[in-house]
Amino acid sequence: MTRLPAPFGSRIDRSRRIRFSFEGKPFEGYAGDSIASALAASGQWVLSRSFKYHRPRGILSMTGADANTLVQLPFEPNAAAERTPISEGLQVSAQNVNGSLDRDRDAIMDRFGRFLPVGFYYRTFMGPRRDSWLKTWEPIIRRKAGLGVVDTKAPHRHFHKTHMHCDVLVVGAGPAGLSAAIAAAQAGADVVLCDENREIGGSLTYGRHDPAFLPGLLSRIEALSNLRVLTGTVCNGWYEDNWLPLIEGDRLHRTRAREVILATGAIEQPAVFRNNDLPGIMLGGATQRLIRHYGVRPGQKAVVLATGDEAYGVVLDLVEAGVSVMMVADPTSGGQTGPFEAVSHSKGVAIRKAVTVEAAEGTAGNRHLARVRVGGSWIDCDLLAVSVGQVPAWQLPCQAGGKVGYDAATGTMKLRLPTGPVHLAGAVAGADDLQDAINSGRRAAGSALSRLGHAVVEEPPADGPKSAQPRYAQPIVADPKGRDFVDFDEDLQVKDLQNATKDGYREIELVKRFTTVGMGPSQGRHSALATARIVAEATGRTVGEVGITTARPPVGPETLGVLAGHHEPLERRTALHARHLALNAVMKPVGAWWRPYYYGDARSAEKAIREEILAVREGVGLLDVSTLGKLEIRGPDAGEFLDRLYTMAHANQATGRVRYCLMLNEMGSVVDDGVAYRIAQDRFYVTATTGAVARVYADMLFWNTQWRLKVDVLNLTGAFSGLNVTGPKARSVLEALDSDIDFSREAFPYLSGREGVVAGVPVRVMRIGFTGELSFELHGPSSLAPALWDAVMAAGRPHGLRPYGLEASRILRLEKGHILIGQDTDAITTPDELGFGWAVSKKKPFFVGKRSIEMRARLGQARKLVGLRFPANARNIPGESCLVLRGGAAVGQVTSVGYSPSLGHHVALAYVHVDDQAEGSRVTVKCRDGELVEVAVAGHAFFDPTNARQEM
Repeated sequence: MTRLPAPFGSRIDRSRRIRFSFEGKPFEGYAGDSIASALAASGQWVLSRSFKYHRPRGILSMTGADANTLVQLPFEPNAAAERTPISEGLQVSAQNVNGSLDRDRDAIMDRFGRFLPVGFYYRTFMGPRRDSWLKTWEPIIRRKAGLGVVDTKAPHRHFHKTHMHCDVLVVGAGPAGLSAAIAAAQAGADVVLCDENREIGGSLTYGRHDPAFLPGLLSRIEALSNLRVLTGTVCNGWYEDNWLPLIEGDRLHRTRAREVILATGAIEQPAVFRNNDLPGIMLGGATQRLIRHYGVRPGQKAVVLATGDEAYGVVLDLVEAGVSVMMVADPTSGGQTGPFEAVSHSKGVAIRKAVTVEAAEGTAGNRHLARVRVGGSWIDCDLLAVSVGQVPAWQLPCQAGGKVGYDAATGTMKLRLPTGPVHLAGAVAGADDLQDAINSGRRAAGSALSRLGHAVVEEPPADGPKSAQPRYAQPIVADPKGRDFVDFDEDLQVKDLQNATKDGYREIELVKRFTTVGMGPSQGRHSALATARIVAEATGRTVGEVGITTARPPVGPETLGVLAGHHEPLERRTALHARHLALNAVMKPVGAWWRPYYYGDARSAEKAIREEILAVREGVGLLDVSTLGKLEIRGPDAGEFLDRLYTMAHANQATGRVRYCLMLNEMGSVVDDGVAYRIAQDRFYVTATTGAVARVYADMLFWNTQWRLKVDVLNLTGAFSGLNVTGPKARSVLEALDSDIDFSREAFPYLSGREGVVAGVPVRVMRIGFTGELSFELHGPSSLAPALWDAVMAAGRPHGLRPYGLEASRILRLEKGHILIGQDTDAITTPDELGFGWAVSKKKPFFVGKRSIEMRARLGQARKLVGLRFPANARNIPGESCLVLRGGAAVGQVTSVGYSPSLGHHVALAYVHVDDQAEGSRVTVKCRDGELVEVAVAGHAFFDPTNARQEM
C-alpha cells in the first residue's frame, strides 16, 4: 500500500472501505477514491493499453483529459478512471486488450511500428488491387479499431434535462472563477458557478497555497443566496447567443446566460523524449492531486523535470510525502531563483541546471518506469514528475470567437476574445500567480456587470496581469529509436508528424487529418502546442503562423442518453379521451396523441372499420379531430402574412370563407397543409396537421421576425377541441341541436365558416370535406368539448350516428384521393408532383418556396402521384412503401393503400414515372414477397369524382 497518513487525502473518507475488482482481481479503496487513485494506492499503475501499439499506459494527468486511464465498466465503455468514483462491488476491466491487460497478445504491434507509418492505410488500400485488399484487411482493421465495448443489453438509465437562465455564468471554480462569481453575486446579479470537479477551488485544493485562503472564499459563497454552485458539472460547449450545455452526471442543464466568464484554467503539458509514455511518468499536477486529494504516494524514488518556480512546488510536495527526490533536472540555465526553488535547495534536493530528461527505460514489458537518462547519465527511479509548462484551456474561448496566438518571446500560447458577452479570467487569460488570478476574476466580473448595468460593489484593480515571464521551450528532436510520443491517444511520434510535412501536408488542419493527431479522447490537450512547434520547425515558419486546429463542441465526451434526455415517450390525450374509452375504443398513439383507431371488439377490427366507413357514406359519423393544429393569426397584416407563408391567395379572401392552405419550405417542398377561415378582416383561424403544427408555429414566428408585419400568432391547439360531423345526414343532426347558426345549404355553403353557439358551447364551424361527404367541423373550448360531444351523440342517435376512428378516416380520405402530409409526401415533394398546381397562385409576387418550385419546374419532372385501382379479385396487394418499377428500375413507391368497402376493391396512391401518369396506363409494382403485379392508373378521386356529395 502507498497510502499517506492524514492530513493528506482531502477527498477520501478513511472510515469507509470499499471493495471492487479490476481485471478480475480484488482491490480495496476508500469512499471518495476514484478508480485510478484506488488502484494506484494498491500499486496497480498499468490501467490500459495504447490504441495503436498496445503499450502499457498509466496515470498521466489525473484530470480525465486523456485516453491513458479509460476503462471498461459493466455497462459503460471509455469511463475515465481518474474521475469515476469506486463503488461497492464495482467490476472494472481494461480496454483495447487482446487477452488480458498483463498479457496483451497485440503488444507485438509495438515491434512492427516501422511497417505501420502514419497514413499507411491511405497508401495501402489504393490502386488496382484495392478491392482484394479491402476484402482481406478491412474486417481485421474494423475488429482492431475502437477502444471500449458497447453493451446493447445495458439496463435503462434515467436522463434529465432542465432549462436554466442566469445573468452571469462562471465556468471554472478555481481562484479566478470563485473571485468572479463572488464579485458578480455581491453586485446583485443572478450567478451560476460550475466546475467539472467534485469540489470547488481548483489549484487551491492541491497546490501550495495558504490553507486558510480557500475556506475564506467558501464562507463568502455560502452567504450569497443568488449564487448557485454546480460541482461535477462539465460545460461542454459554447453556442450562439451564450447558450451553453452544462452536463451534471445524467442531467443536462440547457443554459442561457446574459454574460459568461470563462475561468477554465490551463492544461499542463508533457515533455517529449524516448519512452515518455511509461507508467510512472506523470505530470507534476497529477502527483500533487494524488498526494493532496487521495493521500497516495506516487512513487518511492523520483526525478523531477522542472522549469519555473511552480515546478519546484511539486518537488516540495514529493519531499513532504516521503518520496526520495533523486534529482531535479532543470533545462533552464539559471536566472533568478524563486522561493520554492530556494526551499528545495535548503532541503538538500540535488538540482542540475541546463540538463533535461533525454530518455526513459521501463521494467520488463514496460510495465513501469525503471530509470531515466539525464545529461547522459542513467538514474534509477520509479517516478518521473514532468512540470515543464502549460497552455491555456482554449476550447471554450475559441468556440466563443476567440483566437489563439503564440508569443515567441515568452514561449506561451495567448488567447484573445472579441469585445462582447464572454470574458476570460485566470490562467486561461494569462494570469499565472494566485493574486493575479484573483484580480483577473474580479476584472472579468466588473466587465460583465458593466454590460448588465449593475453597480460594482468592490472595484477591481485597474492594472492588468503582470507581464508573463519567459518560459523555457524545450527543443523537440526526433529520437533515432523513436517512441517519443507527441499524442499519447493516437500513438503518434515526432517522426510521424515530420513525415507528414515531407508528404506535403504543411497546414495544421491537413496534418491533423492525415496523422489523426488531436483526434483522440484528449482532443489535442496535450499535443496541440508540440504539434504546432514540430510543423513550424519542419516548414520553416513560426508557431504563430502554423497555429492550432479548430476547436469545436463538444469539449469532452458526452453520452447519447444525456443528449436524448427523457426516454419516457410524451403522451397527450384529447379532452374526449374518457368518452372514447367509454365507447370501447381501441386507442393507438399517433405521435404524442392517443387517438381512437376504431370502436368495438379487438377480435373484429376489420368488420368494425368497414362498418364505420359505410356509416359515414350512408348516414352520419362523428370524429374527434382535436389533435389538429389550430392557430389564430390576428392583426392588420394577417392576410399579407398568410399570402407570404402559403401558396394560395389569402389577402383577398372574403370574410366568412374557408380556403385550402399549402405550405412549402424554401426548397419548394411541401411541408404542411390545412385550411384558413377568415373570421374578420384582421383575423384568420388556420389549421395545421397534427404532426407539423409545432414546426408551422415556429416557422410563423421565425418568418415574422424577418418580415416585421403587424400580426400576432396564437397557438390554440391544446385550448380548442374539434369534432367532425360528416355524412349525408350531417346537416340533419346539427339542425336538431339548439344553435344560433343556420346550417342550411343556402346559408352555409361549402368552404364557408361561421361563429356561434351550438348546444350552449361557443364554436367555430367550417364546412370542409376531407371524407368527401357533407362535413362540418366544430371547434370550441376544450373544457366544453365533452358536453358538445354528448349533445351531438344524442342528436345523432335517431339518424344512426356512429363515432368512427383513425383507420376509417384514413380509408375515407383515400377513397377521395386526399393526401396525408408525411405519408404521401416526402422531403422533396413539390406541388406539381402531387397534381396541386391549382393550389399555387400564379399572381402572387412572392411566397416561401416560390422561386424554388419555378427553378425545379425548369429542371423537369420525374415522378407523379397517381391513383392505382386494383381489381376486386386481386390476389396479391402491395403494401405501403413497395416499389414502383419501370424497365426494372425503381421510379417511385406506394404511399397509401387500403380496401375500399364503398367500391369493393383495393385502391392506392403511388408515385409513378411522369410518363405513366395518364389514366389507364399500367405500371409494375413489386410486392413484399417479390412478386411483380401490374396495376391500372386511375384518377385521384376514386369515389364521387365530381364532389357532388360534399357540396350538398
